[in-house]
Amino acid sequence: MPDVTSQFAERGDLAHLALFLWASTASGLLVWTLRELALSNKRFNDFVNEIARLNQLFRDHS
Repeated sequence: MPDVTSQFAERGDLAHLALFLWASTASGLLVWTLRELALSNKRFNDFVNEIARLNQLFRDHS
């Protein structure tokens, strides 16, 4: 990585390097957030299904 940084510094393209690092970080955080949101939705759906199953169980015993 230091070789890449020195190459950018020699050419004066540090702004491009900073922009690339920012965009890469932002994209990575977006992917992580979407994955966590999908997992959260799955857990909530599992919870709702268990509540429905429990309600059905109580309804059958009445």
